Amino acid sequence: MNIKIKTSEGDIIVRLFDETPKHRDNFIKLVKEGFYNGTLFHRVIKDFMIQGGDPDSKGASMDKNLGSGGPDYTIPAEFYMQKCFHKRGALCAARLGDDVNPTQESSGSQFYIVWGKCYSSNELKQIERQLNMQQEQKVFQSLLKSHRDETMELRRNRDHERLLELHEQLINEAKSYCKQHPLTFSAQQIKTYSTIGGTPFLDNQYTVFGEVVEGLDVVERIQQAKTNRNDRPINDISMAMEII
Repeated sequence: MNIKIKTSEGDIIVRLFDETPKHRDNFIKLVKEGFYNGTLFHRVIKDFMIQGGDPDSKGASMDKNLGSGGPDYTIPAEFYMQKCFHKRGALCAARLGDDVNPTQESSGSQFYIVWGKCYSSNELKQIERQLNMQQEQKVFQSLLKSHRDETMELRRNRDHERLLELHEQLINEAKSYCKQHPLTFSAQQIKTYSTIGGTPFLDNQYTVFGEVVEGLDVVERIQQAKTNRNDRPINDISMAMEII
């Protein structure tokens, strides 16, 4: 399924991925409803990405804080790191940070299109290590949550020794799981990130659910727009969408 994003800087055509059906179907639903028509690209960071989809951005004054608007639901994460990754032109779901959103669920409407930069092989290896460290912490937190009742009981009983043993056990389980399921960049990812560019450090952190198939030059122009201190373009860049 292809969607045309008509902007004041030109048209962008994106293809939605079947590998991420929850995000695909939600995006199509919102486009059909006209949800995005009149909204802005409210957050633009040069050499990084362009973000839109906040309904509060319609007709918003320049002093209005944007970025928290959306429908009253989120979408479960759909990570397929080696197939749906953050290459230049990737269409991705924005979300709240891990501190308030540990399951990394996506915003119901906000999205961003990647610009990024090219990376050397050494830089990609370092990012890969960081992704695995983040994955290990994520698995540990999940295990800790599953042992919440036991942990609370040990704390009530002030059984610090057993509590420490449990934490050590869960840390080892997380390390073992991640060692058996390492996050690695595919040969295609390495080639793409080193020659075309993107934001590899966001892989397995934010859902990628589509890609630009036409109009990457429009994305380039938008990401170069002059912005204020809140990363909002000085001159509003509005959008409307239609299914094609």
